[in-house]
Amino acid sequence: MTTDWVQWHADYDDPGSSLTRRLVVVQRFLRDALAEVPADRPIRLLSLCAGDGRDVLPVLAEQPHRVRALLVELDARLAGAARVTADRLGLAGVEVRAADAGTTGSYGDHLPVRVLLACGVFGNIAPESTRRTIAALPAWLEDDGVVIWTRGRGDAGFDAGAQVRQWFVEEGFAELGYVAPDDARFRVGMSRRRAIPPVEVPPATRMFEFAR
Repeated sequence: MTTDWVQWHADYDDPGSSLTRRLVVVQRFLRDALAEVPADRPIRLLSLCAGDGRDVLPVLAEQPHRVRALLVELDARLAGAARVTADRLGLAGVEVRAADAGTTGSYGDHLPVRVLLACGVFGNIAPESTRRTIAALPAWLEDDGVVIWTRGRGDAGFDAGAQVRQWFVEEGFAELGYVAPDDARFRVGMSRRRAIPPVEVPPATRMFEFAR
């Protein structure tokens, strides 16, 4: 059965939902990532599978002239909602593309970036695709660039978030933050690219596709 992603976003309307709690953590991590960049330095940001942009756009509105951001979202309805919000907030530096974030051709012209968000991605793609995407991320980031990512806990005693966390370490990332509440299924991580030579990813490479 195909997921209705617009309906999926309805859980954000419940202030006590796991999704809303996850949003608070993602936005806090994003504020931290932006705050560490000197105020006179421009910032490039990329959000994959960005939905309606609610994890990114309100934060960017706090400093609208610093960030050039690209939000990539396949669902045209959600992408349209993100454009409306960006316009309402006066975020002239934000571009929203209704495109497939699973292929590098959808955002290759915007790389490298200082901040990359992969929220709502790893829980919807195959583990091998997650591993491949994490291995590619250093090539998409500036030196000391930051990735903010999410993953659900998983079932049957296996914490899938812990596995993703380990894969980031294996690819040479330094962990800056990790939130894994005992009373919720979400996990949120923030990791920094270390100064190691990245493996280049050819243009228009298929990295992942959603399993549902």
